[in-house]
Amino acid sequence: MSELIVKKPKQEEEEEEENGGCNSKDEQEEALVALIEHRTKEVQHLRQRISYYKSQLEEAEKRLEDSQSKLARLRCQDNVVSSRSSPANGTKSVKVERRSVSPVHINEGSSRNKSQSRTELLIPAVNPKISEPIKSTWSGAKDASGSSTQASPAAHSIGIVKVKGEKSHRNLSDSEIVEVRDRGTKRKFEHKEHRELIPLVRTSASPATIHCHTSNHVSSLHKRKLRSLSLNPVNEQLFVTSALDGVIRLWQLQSRGSGASLLSTTDCLSPKHRRWPEDIAWHPQGNSLFSAHTADSGDSQISVLNLNKTKGRACVTFLDDKPHVKGIINSIIFLPWENPCFATGGSDHAVVLWSERDAEDSWKPKALHRNLHSSAVMGVAGMQQKQIVLSAGADKRIIGFDAGVGRADFKHQIESKCMSVLPNPCDFNLFMVQTGTPGRQLRLYDIRLRQTEIHAFGWKQESSESQSALINQSWSPDGLYITSGSADPVIHLFDIRYSANKPSQSIRAHQKRVFKAVWHYSHPLLISISSDLNIGLHKI
Repeated sequence: MSELIVKKPKQEEEEEEENGGCNSKDEQEEALVALIEHRTKEVQHLRQRISYYKSQLEEAEKRLEDSQSKLARLRCQDNVVSSRSSPANGTKSVKVERRSVSPVHINEGSSRNKSQSRTELLIPAVNPKISEPIKSTWSGAKDASGSSTQASPAAHSIGIVKVKGEKSHRNLSDSEIVEVRDRGTKRKFEHKEHRELIPLVRTSASPATIHCHTSNHVSSLHKRKLRSLSLNPVNEQLFVTSALDGVIRLWQLQSRGSGASLLSTTDCLSPKHRRWPEDIAWHPQGNSLFSAHTADSGDSQISVLNLNKTKGRACVTFLDDKPHVKGIINSIIFLPWENPCFATGGSDHAVVLWSERDAEDSWKPKALHRNLHSSAVMGVAGMQQKQIVLSAGADKRIIGFDAGVGRADFKHQIESKCMSVLPNPCDFNLFMVQTGTPGRQLRLYDIRLRQTEIHAFGWKQESSESQSALINQSWSPDGLYITSGSADPVIHLFDIRYSANKPSQSIRAHQKRVFKAVWHYSHPLLISISSDLNIGLHKI
């Protein structure tokens, strides 16, 4: 499909070659032979896709028929039970739990019950006040079928705590962070629902526009340039920032994104060489933050900021294991699998998988591979449907490693260095790779088609031609949009349905370059960080 994308704008030029653009008969014949070969590959590729989607349709129809037959059998059993019961009004009530699978709207009636089953993170200096379920106004963009996306419940009660079995509630002092997780229970793994978005890629000649109503800027209070921004996966009110000053700041959103207040500040510099966090990642339970540092000179490589400790400030610990052998650790990410684990990629060309041990705050590292990349691994990510760990390197390689069988599932070489990789949150076969090619920085791939690029887009930079690995991207909750930072003071937005290679729109957001802009998963909000040392809150 990538061949089709690249060659399509040149079809008129190829027609001219067919009509005598070459100087001699031999050259014309050679050009036509090459053109026929190219178009034969196009036809074969499209036939393969048609065959694939036909088989997918047949399987989906079979699953639908199976579900319908199960429903019919269940109703038949209910009728038998009701006929055997007494004629009085003593029928049993069946409790049906409905799960919202889309990421934008909150059902007010069910959010109270669901919030109780999710891990709560309690914050210092917050009054014990039960927050009402929040109904999101972020409508998202409608897909080709016309249905708008909806969000899973994410409202939480903040500031109420049950301490060691006590039933009473109490205020939290400024110096306390209270334990909120029952040690005897583990977080239930939430399986997301797959949604086909790849058929929508490049289907529209015009982009859908997202309106930015207001922008507010809050001082980050960092003394040096910001490096990372991450939203808490459990508590929708919280996010963290890190910077070159080695400090991690915990923030709480106010008034659905109209402002943000600082909750805590923690020094997370490595103990030996005082290195700042290069990258950060929340634990899926949302109660601790993991940071990647450096492997040089035997320094500590991974730090854990635990927000679940009692009394005093949040606790920072450093893991004892040091599997990376040199250079900085460029990327850390928790993988979307049932057993908690995270992956790191470093300048030593290695990708390391860290699995949780039984002991608290104990992790076991295992090198997945050390020689598949010939240069620094810049980005790592995990796919949802299979235990595939993606890695993107400065050696221009994209590797898909099957952690279940212990070998590479696919390898892909492109013409430009790769700086990050990011799976789509809804379509489990779609992922994006950031590259160093101006105007084509972002590439979309279907993992089933291996090396086939299905779309490429990017932007032109006014202030610099160099591509920075510190410029990062983020998917929208519905999986249809990508936001990207820029060396310019703007946020670029890309609609994957837009057939053009340029941004669908650009928002002027800061005074200096933008490192990252993250979509909030519940509120209609973009949160950005910039080298102007401000946090941007942009209502959309």
